[in-house]
Amino acid sequence: MELHNLKPAANSVKSQKRIARGPGSGHGGTATRGHKGAKSRAGYHTKRNYEGGQTPLQMRLPKRGFKNPFRVEYEPFNIERLVKIAEKYSISVITPEFLIENGYIRKYELVKILADGELTIKLDVSAHKFSKNAVTAIEQAGGTVTKM
Repeated sequence: MELHNLKPAANSVKSQKRIARGPGSGHGGTATRGHKGAKSRAGYHTKRNYEGGQTPLQMRLPKRGFKNPFRVEYEPFNIERLVKIAEKYSISVITPEFLIENGYIRKYELVKILADGELTIKLDVSAHKFSKNAVTAIEQAGGTVTKM
């Protein structure tokens, strides 16, 4: 067997249906498009999601939710977590820049300090926002609070 002897298997290759090539083809005249109407004309196409005049699906389903463009998101940090970080790196000053350097937050995130946990060491904390209880807890332990 050689390349110039190769042939497809019997009946595996069908000839293309030749539409609108005269009455002898069996598909002449209307060319399988039926009589009259937009669908029989050249250049016809429907709009996306058009359902023949029925209310489209995207209009039938309920609209949900609301995204407030003015909402400010904060990354929460509890006092307990700050104590662990301070002990791990043996520091007493915690700033958002320090948290970014060590991978605790991303550079565009804002930090809010919350009062969950017990503060056992003196910490100087600067952040974008503080809860009232966090401020009192840090100041009672002898630390300072700096709002950015």
